[in-house]
Amino acid sequence: MSRRHSIFSFALVVAALGYFVDIYDLLLFSIIRIPSLQSLGLGGDALKAGGESILTWQMWGLLLGGIIWGVMGDKRGRMSVLFGSILLYSLANIANGFVQTVDQYKWIRFIAGLGLAGELGAGITLVSELTPKEKRGVATSLVAGIGLTGAVAAFIVKENFPWRTAYFIGGGLGFLLLFLRVSMFESGLFKNVKESTVQRGNFFMLFTNGDRFRRYLLGILIGLPTWFVIGVLVTFANDFGKAMGVRGSVDPGKAIMYAYVGISIGDILIGLVSQWFRSRKKALFLFYAITALFIILFFTALQNATPAAMYWVCAGLGFGTGFWAIFVTMAAEQFGTNLRATTATTIPNMVRGMLAVLILPLFKALRGATDYYTGGWLTALVIMVLTVAAALMTKETFGKDLNYVEE
Repeated sequence: MSRRHSIFSFALVVAALGYFVDIYDLLLFSIIRIPSLQSLGLGGDALKAGGESILTWQMWGLLLGGIIWGVMGDKRGRMSVLFGSILLYSLANIANGFVQTVDQYKWIRFIAGLGLAGELGAGITLVSELTPKEKRGVATSLVAGIGLTGAVAAFIVKENFPWRTAYFIGGGLGFLLLFLRVSMFESGLFKNVKESTVQRGNFFMLFTNGDRFRRYLLGILIGLPTWFVIGVLVTFANDFGKAMGVRGSVDPGKAIMYAYVGISIGDILIGLVSQWFRSRKKALFLFYAITALFIILFFTALQNATPAAMYWVCAGLGFGTGFWAIFVTMAAEQFGTNLRATTATTIPNMVRGMLAVLILPLFKALRGATDYYTGGWLTALVIMVLTVAAALMTKETFGKDLNYVEE
């Protein structure tokens, strides 16, 4: 018999705190990019190029780490990932506080990316398998909703401490969490599969069967708006502000904080909405509609507006894209126990990777053919059409029994 939990379990609290530290670290460089690179002697175009290069290295770490931790989660257990990933990115955080060159910064962010990639997928997988199926959506939403406030914490730390201290704080939080995790236990569903002869954590199984590959591809596409909103509209809110004649300068760090407050609230509410609808897909479509509404407001209501108006629209965009928890839960629910950690860990990291592979190149091409403003709304249109089409083709997973394997 597998040990089952109510919604408010120790596993949920520790997974949520883990995701809090994960998001703190994931977004810390974006928030302290300018002061940290200026202190290393960069300015002007060199600062911009250095920042983009370091972020790219972190993204490659996330992509590679997603595969490594996902496979390990199905081969060695969910707990091995929850220990290994936080140890790696906590050490990387502390090392980040000592960097003296841009090259050192790149390598440390790459290593941090490797570690960061494992946290959410393994946590959501474990909580999904330990929680009664009728309450699974609420439990995983609480993990993401609480965890995403790590972005707010990162901004507050940036405002009150030197950038090197901000990294040390992140590393210290990670080690505190590591001690909490000693009391956690493995999923019963994983233990049952471990005792069988079925293949576990074979990443290539996702590409050797048409139905599995289709589920995997759709699982990635339904999450695209999250990183379009954060990676383009919010991160470059200052540039969009200039293009739309916003009266005053927009602080991208502040825009990120507002967006993540919205995301955190949305992520908690979508679990309750999914429970009320008794459907993952209906909840997803409702939040897609909210996202689309605020994208329209972003491009129509901010002409000659104030920076404060931009921040509030970013908060609304964040709320609309607060479906990250349900999206990752669906990634876990779409696949059997022997591939569940692999998919729940790689799918969100593939979506993050799509920012570099698809979203930013598309935005650059469209703005090059038109202008910054037009390129933005055309990219939004393409991303939303792709996402809605993928969601329509995705199977409902609410209340699905997870005690099965992929043959």
